Amino acid sequence: MTFNLESLEIEPDAARQYIDARATFVEQERTRKNALQVRGGMVWKTVDEKDYLIRTSVTGGQKSLGRRSAETQDMYDGFIGKKHSVEERLSSLKASVDKHERMNRALRVGRMPTIAVAILSRLANAGLDEYFRVVGTHALYAYEAAAGVRFASEITSTRDIDLLWDTRKRVTFAQKLLQDSPSMLAALQKVDKTFQVNEEQKYTAVNKDGFEVDIIRRIAKGGDPHPIRLSNAEDDFWVVQAKRADELVNAPEFSEIVVAENGKMARLTTIHPAVFVSFKRWMSKEADRDPLKRRRDALQADAVEWALHERLPHLLADR
Repeated sequence: MTFNLESLEIEPDAARQYIDARATFVEQERTRKNALQVRGGMVWKTVDEKDYLIRTSVTGGQKSLGRRSAETQDMYDGFIGKKHSVEERLSSLKASVDKHERMNRALRVGRMPTIAVAILSRLANAGLDEYFRVVGTHALYAYEAAAGVRFASEITSTRDIDLLWDTRKRVTFAQKLLQDSPSMLAALQKVDKTFQVNEEQKYTAVNKDGFEVDIIRRIAKGGDPHPIRLSNAEDDFWVVQAKRADELVNAPEFSEIVVAENGKMARLTTIHPAVFVSFKRWMSKEADRDPLKRRRDALQADAVEWALHERLPHLLADR
């Protein structure tokens, strides 16, 4: 496939805006991770006329850290000081990110579907992002962002997002999910309440606009249960097995900040672009696959391979 580099290049103003916006978003991510260390609170509680330092959790749990002393006072002062500092910094960064997202929209920095970026943000905010990888067409938005180009719309246009779920982490996933929502569908409905699982294709949820979320998994092996539903809720996803998905689960990770059409940002975690190329080449030769999809698979492989060699050669050393 031949590419016209000039037509693919992002406009200079948009490129500069993306660089600045990305840096601010990444710093917000880093600060949010630091904030996890000071979730909940610390309070003094008097019992039998003696003061005890109590560590409280966001779920209402309490743990005594000992009687008031120079040591526990230092613990309290340090915790409160750090919590105040982190919260102040997060507030400032949120304002900066909001400003950058408005600039992203004004300069048309992003073009990933708004609903897809909203879903990624929702997963991140719920702490569920570590259990999924975006595979399929939407991964192209991460590769093009890293390469500073825009792939042809004929290969990026899609009305569904494929989420690869890691069955090896199913126990911790279930625990984390319940902290946020009673089901995966319920978590998704916090983005768009019209999402419903397709009765005839229970690994797919679709909203009123026809946008689909597919959740796939590797072929069952070892101790993997099958079939498996993501929660005990009767209306939740049943995850579908996908051929050669084990290769995607074990592939090196690649992530990049992506921008929606409305300027909003999120982190998209997918597979190394070289693995994407190899996998799409295989799909393009599958005899039982729709011929139109096979053609697009080949074009997507060509596009990512070009970006990998011409714009991201440093990533070749990772393979």
